[in-house]
Parts: sequence; structure tokens; C-alpha cells
Amino acid sequence: MVKEEKQRSEIEDKYKWDLTVMYKNLSDCEKDFQNVKALVDKVVSYKENITNDIKTFEDFFDDYDKLSRLLDKVYIYSKLLRDQESTNSKYQSMSMKTEELNDYVSEKLSFIEPEILKNNYQDIKEMIKKSSKLKEHSFELECLFRNKDHILSETEENIISLASNAFGTGKEVFYNFDNADISLGKTIDEDENMIELTHSNFIDFLTSKSSKVRESAFNVMFLYYEKFKNTISAAYKGMVKEKFFYSKVRKFEDPLHASLFSDDIDVSVYNNLIKEVHKAIPTLNDYIKLKQNKLNINQMHWYDLYLDISNEPKKSYTFEEAKKMVFESLKPLGKNYLNNLEQAFDQKWIDVYPNKGKKSGAYSWGCYDSYPYVSMNFIGNLESVNTMVHELGHSMHSYYSKKYQNYSNHSYSIFLAEIASTVNEVLLNEYLLRNAKTDDEKIYYITFLLEKIRTTIFRQTLFAEFEKIAFDKYKNKEALTSDLLSNIHYDLNKLYYGDSIILDDKIRYEWERIPHFYTPFYVYKYATGLSCAITIAYSILEKKPNALENYKKFLKAGGSKFPLDILDDIGIDMRNGKTVSDAMKVFKDKLEELKQLI
Repeated sequence: MVKEEKQRSEIEDKYKWDLTVMYKNLSDCEKDFQNVKALVDKVVSYKENITNDIKTFEDFFDDYDKLSRLLDKVYIYSKLLRDQESTNSKYQSMSMKTEELNDYVSEKLSFIEPEILKNNYQDIKEMIKKSSKLKEHSFELECLFRNKDHILSETEENIISLASNAFGTGKEVFYNFDNADISLGKTIDEDENMIELTHSNFIDFLTSKSSKVRESAFNVMFLYYEKFKNTISAAYKGMVKEKFFYSKVRKFEDPLHASLFSDDIDVSVYNNLIKEVHKAIPTLNDYIKLKQNKLNINQMHWYDLYLDISNEPKKSYTFEEAKKMVFESLKPLGKNYLNNLEQAFDQKWIDVYPNKGKKSGAYSWGCYDSYPYVSMNFIGNLESVNTMVHELGHSMHSYYSKKYQNYSNHSYSIFLAEIASTVNEVLLNEYLLRNAKTDDEKIYYITFLLEKIRTTIFRQTLFAEFEKIAFDKYKNKEALTSDLLSNIHYDLNKLYYGDSIILDDKIRYEWERIPHFYTPFYVYKYATGLSCAITIAYSILEKKPNALENYKKFLKAGGSKFPLDILDDIGIDMRNGKTVSDAMKVFKDKLEELKQLI
């Protein structure tokens, strides 16, 4: 039975993250809030003198890094507080203040990049050669000069910085709509009780054995989004317009190219992902039809896709049991990794359970001067255990990056971010499969991996394609109406699922509830990340030469190189579609294994 969410005060402290290592309370955070402003004035004092000589350049970076680290800490602390209880007015207020502070700092320091870029890059490299401090910033400076054609004059940069105060409204509107103000309505559970539907329990309803429960949850969810389709479409269109503004003034072809540029990712990586996934659509449809036959369903609907086809009883796990499973499954990563992972529990990095007003979903986030925190909404099913091992993969990636890289190079690209998390997921699944005692258990775990690939590679690529089509239509002067956006999503579902399901009309509104769309061209990285993770995880499990050492090298690399170069260093070439193709082959092979078991 799905339980209603508790108030945060009702949850035991041992299951809440410990933010006091950042600040004891809001008052302490507000002191640093003021200190940030003072440091801004210090950095501004370098104006027109940054690169006068090596010593001044070194001092500038010392003060700039001090400011950046403190701003990161204040900003992230306020966001973590807001996310744990978005209805708390004090947390909302502090979050808005730090947003304004971030804009203020951006505006005041808009002179930095144009001033440094006035120099000849060769002269800067000569300064780097003579200074160990400047060498710590060599990759940062390389990226800056690579971006030279897209950085404007100081006056223009200041105008853009001022304009940024008016931007972000679409994203903020969606955040408040989808978290603080959301009220989806009530749906039925298997005992005919009326239960409040939330983002956290939606999938739990979709895995119910009762078609009535599944259909009810589906209809309640998407009737809600249909009701607000014009509001959400306006918020989304505002974000799209904002991204086109930035790409145009910064002289990029479009927002997709602008998004890929900073990581030196060729657009072919994006397009090849879609191409390879399209090739595998028949296998996806074959899998869904197998599910339909095994479930003995006359007509398969979208809300039936999450059903388990094994006869294995649905298991429930305590958080402590989940922890044990995590540690057992990650043994192939070695004792040192596990010893470091123990800190996540001993030091309370994790905010475990859902509560009223808590941000939906899960994430790992922190700064150079904090723990790599994990927010999740643990409800005790296998998906919760999987989410836990996933987010801890992010946190351990951050842990190693901070340990082995300086502040300038510690932050890894989002393109790499989904690799460590999904390596952990694959290892968990293989551990469970190896320890399965019956065919039904094996069917359960193979299906779990197939579902992971379906929802992470196929589904996220569908979303990535939605973004590309929507942005292309805006680029071609088509109005992004709610009907147009919903039709794009409906047609993509029709393409991906073909005749393997009955395509309920309300699925056209699903795009409205995807928060990642407000960070455009992000979701494709889930698909490329899992594709890389499948290669890495099986290499480690099969004990291929240097596989574990290469993976540790990857974790420690942080953001010290461009992401494709970091992957090159461990033997993975993402410049063609082979890695995605290999992942699709694993999907097909596992499907064949499933057929044999059934």
C-alpha cells in the first residue's frame, strides 16, 4: 500500500543529511553571504591589472577562487535547505537571496573574461610555464581562450549579466509549480483507498498488479498536466527563447551547438545516439510484446510498461538492508572504494525519505567545501535501492575528483556525470543476478536491467529527440504552442513504441512533467553515460587488463581534461556510435537470455 508522505519533523534525524558541517544555521550562512560581497570588492580591485605580471595574476586567482568557493557554499546550502522543505518560507527567502547574490557577483565580475582575453594566449602560456600556481589554472585558461570568439566586450558582457536577472523565470515558474504548489489529486490503491498522488509514488502505482490502479494513476497524473498545459508551455517557451538569445549573442549556430561547445562535444555524438537507438527500436518493441505475452494482457498500454513479468514476490527493503546490498554489489571496485563509501553513512551525506514539500526525485550535489550530499525519496522497493547506488556513484565520483584535483579542475563535466552512477547500477544488477536462486529471480533481475536500458537509453533519447525537434521548430519560426509540443511528444512515442502498445492520448502531456527540460540538452547524457557504464562495468567484472585501474583513473580525473579526452584515456571512444551500439547489443543479448528463461 502506498503511504502518504510525512512531515519532515516526523522523520528520524539519522535518516536526514547533516548540513551543519556547512553551516550551523541560517544565521551563519547569512554571515558568509555578506563576506561574499566583501570578496567581490576585493576581486573587482584587480580590474585592468589582472595580467600585469605573474604575481598579480597569481593573487587574482587566489582571491577569485576564495570568492567562488564561498559563493558555491552559500548558494548550495540555501538550495539544499529549500529542496528538503520547499514550503518553508525562510528557506524560500534565503534561496531567492542567493539567486540574487549569484546574479550580483556575475554582474560585478563580468569584466574578468574580456580582460584576460585581451592578451595573446601565447603570452599567457609563457606566464603559466613560470608559475606553479598558474599551472593549476592552465586547463581553465585553455578553455577560456578556446571560447574567445564567443565572449564579448566588457560592456556587452555586463549587459548580458544584467539581462540574466530577467531570465530563468520559466525554470523558476516550473520549479514552484511542480514542487511547492503541486496538487495532483487523489488516486486509488489496491484496497480502494483514496491516496494522494505524488511524483514519488507515481511509479509505485504503475507497478501495481491492478490495471484499475495503474490506469487511475495515469489519468490523474496527466489530467493534471493537461489542465495546466498552457501555463507550462509558456514557461517552457520562455526558457527556449532565453537559450536562443544566449546562443545568438554569443555567436553560436543554435542552443544545441552552444550547449555542446564548452565540453568540446561534436554534434555527431548527439545525432549518432539517436541514430543507433532508432536502429534498436524493433528490439524494444520485441521486448514489450514479450512482456505483453508473459503478462497475458490483451492490450498493452503505456501505463502497463512498468509491470514486472516475473513471478517473484515484490520485495521490500529497509534502508539498512539496501545499504548492505550496495556494499556487496560494489565489492568489485575494491576495499579502498568501499572504505571511502562508508563515509557517506557515517557522516550523514544522505537525506533518505520523502516528506511533504521535499523536492521530487533524487540527486547528488555539493561543493568543494562540503560533502557530496544525496537527496532521495526512498520507499523501500528495488528501484529505491537502485536509486541509492546510483546517487552514491555520483557522490563517490565527486569525492575522488575533489581528493585528487585542485579547485579549478575538480568539477567534472555533466557529460561524464552519469557514468559512475550507472556503473554502480550495472554492478548491483549483476550481483543480484549472480545470487539469484530461481529462474523467477533471474527473470526479475534481467528484466530490471532491460528496464534500466529502456528507461535510460531509449526513454532519455526520446526526450533528447523531443528537445532537438522543439528547438529546431522554434529556430524555423514555428510557434511553440501547447498543441505543437504535445504533438511532438505523442508522435515520438508512436515512433518508439510502434504497435507494441495502445498509445493513450494523454501521454502527449508527459513532456510537461520533465524537469530536466529546463536544463536543455542534458538528458542525452543519461543515455551516453549508461552506454559507457555498460562497457566499463562488464570490463571490470570480466577482469579485463587494467579495467579497474582505468576506472579509478576516470574517477580521479575530475574536470582536468575535455570529457572525450578523459574517456580516450581509459579506452572509450565516443566520437562514433559504437559504444551506444554495444549497449544496444547487450539489450538484445539480455532479451534473448530472458526468452530462454521464459
